[in-house]
Amino acid sequence: MPDIRVKICGVKRPEDVQAVAAAGGAYIGLNFFPKSPRYVTLDQARLLALDAPLGLCKVALTVDADDATLDAIIEAMPLDMLQLHGKETPERVAEIRTRYGLPVMKAVGVADESDLAAVFDFSLAADQLLIDAKPPKTAPLPGGNGLSFDWRLVAQRRWLRPWMLAGGLTAANVAEAIRLTNARQVDLASGVESAPGVKDAGMIQAFVKAAKQDLPPLLR
Repeated sequence: MPDIRVKICGVKRPEDVQAVAAAGGAYIGLNFFPKSPRYVTLDQARLLALDAPLGLCKVALTVDADDATLDAIIEAMPLDMLQLHGKETPERVAEIRTRYGLPVMKAVGVADESDLAAVFDFSLAADQLLIDAKPPKTAPLPGGNGLSFDWRLVAQRRWLRPWMLAGGLTAANVAEAIRLTNARQVDLASGVESAPGVKDAGMIQAFVKAAKQDLPPLLR
């Protein structure tokens, strides 16, 4: 059984980056969506990216960003992956992937079985998929709302690309989510925060430990 890889999204402080690394996380997410409480400026993100230990994957989260915005992000800091969390089409995903030469993760919101067709469509264009709870139409954020979806919709499914489970995960439910869905990667933002946008090192440690707790010691 492969290791469970954990992504902590929306880090804003150097101590958040170090907490993720110390806990055994695999990814950090830098949020460039201005409406989010986890938003970071280019200068803030650059310092965080430069502070990340070797091997910690640095992911830039954008929402329907144009080329000029993506150019500025790419030029400002070292990154390992782009995460598209808006209404980008498969064609736009493929265009961004070609333009920047970086792996692209596409977020797909799921509320019912009819949403799963989009997961397949994006698997033809993206390098990874982030399967998240579809936000309500009135929600101000496309993700990071602390909402979950019926995990049975993706239980034991396979797609053409590696995928990551998101949406309402916490230290209390992540092991069950992994057991039910067989996800090998998980992502969260609000589930390890003491207040909106404020990461808690103890909660990060507890989440990563819970995500990996069903693995044999040699695979942790």
